[in-house]
Amino acid sequence: MLKLRVITAALLLSILLATILAPTAWPLLIFLSVMAGCALWEWLRLTLAGRATSVALPAGVALGVLLIGAGSQLVAALPHPYFVRGLISFNQIVMPVVAALWIVGATAAVIRANTQSRRRPFLLSIFGLIAVIALWFSLAQLFVHYGAWFLVSMLALIWFADSAAYFVGKTLGRHKLAPRISPGKTWEGALGGVLGAVVWMLVSVQWDNSFSAILMQRWGAVLMLLISVFLASLSIVGDLFESLLKRRAGVKDSSQLLPGHGGVYDRIDALFPVAPVAWLLAGVQ
Repeated sequence: MLKLRVITAALLLSILLATILAPTAWPLLIFLSVMAGCALWEWLRLTLAGRATSVALPAGVALGVLLIGAGSQLVAALPHPYFVRGLISFNQIVMPVVAALWIVGATAAVIRANTQSRRRPFLLSIFGLIAVIALWFSLAQLFVHYGAWFLVSMLALIWFADSAAYFVGKTLGRHKLAPRISPGKTWEGALGGVLGAVVWMLVSVQWDNSFSAILMQRWGAVLMLLISVFLASLSIVGDLFESLLKRRAGVKDSSQLLPGHGGVYDRIDALFPVAPVAWLLAGVQ
């Protein structure tokens, strides 16, 4: 199983880096659209039940196709005026609302830790749709606006936080963080993850146009470090929120699309709340 996980992770990372470093934005936008469609399919399978789950696959496919169309407008020399007006409204209204729902609503749900059954399936499904779209537009706009290195360095914050949390939790973990949702996670691991993210931000701030360098320019050194703590903590909320949905649905993984890793949503759960907040903090207009 470990060998399969390593192979799958290496392939995914290779594909991601190849699309990010491509001479045009199209490979990454297509990759993000496929990712978003798969994530929505998996999310709806967790929140809906019975016959209602039949809408999950067509919804995921439709969203992926629509986002590819949105990508063509995002990189067009002269995007359609309707798209421009819609994007401005989305950025000004939907993005802050989604960020607030992750910060307040998802955190509250994780703290309550009600795992007994699927609750509010319609509302959670609608939130899933909006959250996936916000994730796509956050990543796509950050890439188009700031470039490849900015996006990679932002993603690395989550990778370092996740890796540090895993190793510290395995080595020093004693006190359970959310035993009803994810018994393996500990407070020690969470603190290790936050520290890992802070270390990465301190290292990467030395490189021009990195995520931390842009935050430093906009907010200063102290706030940049506080933001890194906040985003690392928020990544844990995203992870636990998906675990909560899986507990309610009675499944171990969101799907089996990625051998050894489960589903796409399993791999990007921490990114869901971080991306829109990072987009807001980076000041993309």
